[in-house]
Amino acid sequence: TFPMKLWLLVNSPCVDSVRWDARGEGLFIDQGLFEQELLGVGPSAAGQEELFKTKNFGSIVRQLNLYGFHKLTVSPASSAVGSGPRPAAVVGDTSCSDRPLHHFWNPYFRYDRPDLLVKIKRLTKANKEKLDAGLEVTSRLPDDLQ
Repeated sequence: TFPMKLWLLVNSPCVDSVRWDARGEGLFIDQGLFEQELLGVGPSAAGQEELFKTKNFGSIVRQLNLYGFHKLTVSPASSAVGSGPRPAAVVGDTSCSDRPLHHFWNPYFRYDRPDLLVKIKRLTKANKEKLDAGLEVTSRLPDDLQ
């Protein structure tokens, strides 16, 4: 699922374009780097298989919105500490200030709580009706995270 892909990306030491915020309760996406690194856009794009079936960053943002992520305003102070609980290797990199940096938040997407991922559901019409009726909508975690 999309939230699971995002979880694996933000926790991967090989991915620099997606990282936790300082509190581990949201994520920063460096748009330019994300497009190169994960969407295969630009001259230095890696030759890996397509992780997402798009090369359009707007489609990724649309997916985030469909899964209940909210975009937060990025202030210069918050982006400076935006390496969050990641290893110190990427902490010093503040060179991304000239590229769009996006901050997204979902109450069930937390650094220390992979068990909450099952609560992140795609906002389909049926799921929206269930939520409006006060019913819980969940999905199953992949076997390797249970």
